[in-house]
Amino acid sequence: MKSRREGPRYPGPVTTRSSAQTFDAPFDGDLRADLELAMRLADAADAASMSRFDADDLDVSLKSDATHVTEADLATERAIRSLLQAERPDDGVFGEEYGVSGDSTRQWIIDPIDGTANYLKGIPMWTTLIALSIDGIPRVGVASQPAIGRRWWAASGLGAWTDGPDGEPKRLAVSTVDTIGASSVSFQSIGQWRDAGRLDALERLTSSVWRDRGYGDAWPYMLLAEGRLEFVAEFDVKEYDIAALVPIVTEAGGRFTSFDGEDTLSARSSLATNRVLHDAYLSLLHQS
Repeated sequence: MKSRREGPRYPGPVTTRSSAQTFDAPFDGDLRADLELAMRLADAADAASMSRFDADDLDVSLKSDATHVTEADLATERAIRSLLQAERPDDGVFGEEYGVSGDSTRQWIIDPIDGTANYLKGIPMWTTLIALSIDGIPRVGVASQPAIGRRWWAASGLGAWTDGPDGEPKRLAVSTVDTIGASSVSFQSIGQWRDAGRLDALERLTSSVWRDRGYGDAWPYMLLAEGRLEFVAEFDVKEYDIAALVPIVTEAGGRFTSFDGEDTLSARSSLATNRVLHDAYLSLLHQS
């Protein structure tokens, strides 16, 4: 992946959709410098994570919650935190591996390697997620997948972007599909829905759509932002699993809530759509 140390190139701020919903609330400020920093954080993270990807001697251990952590997870978060300490020392940080530091209305939310199970198996579908939350709302998001050479980024009022085939930034837009029967969805995993007691809702969903797949982790949200899917939902997610995804989805024109339709990062569930079908999906999933 090419370096982005000179920062992304995009046109000036665009008008953010006015809405009463928290995640759609307009932002009165310029996030260019924060987005450019987030991209440099992703560069540093990519260097740390790729240096140990698919290594035969990768150190892997179990955390107290029985999930895996690798030396790369720890090193990648340290790389991000080191740069933040140098450039935004007054901002707070919430990372998966090292917890919360600082007390500020500006908080960087980090998942150094989302998809550690893939990483430790040498499967290239894992993502570094970097978000900046201001007053509790994710305003900047970067999702970087260096093993496949892809990155997506967004900030409130600046749109959502990825690298185009010619190497230039390409603006993202969700699809205009307006019927559930014509939609394509990612449900992440059957196990998640079973453990959440939602298998009946999953059956209704997959029986009603054109195509269903369990792509998993952060990638399907990026497919949604690119207009290739209309729906992604999952359970047992933490703030650092989804914060970076919110501005990318919403700036692409989509809608991001909890499974119950709330604008919150703390519900331990997520539901992202192309917006036009959001209410229809909620109705389908929550039928008695």
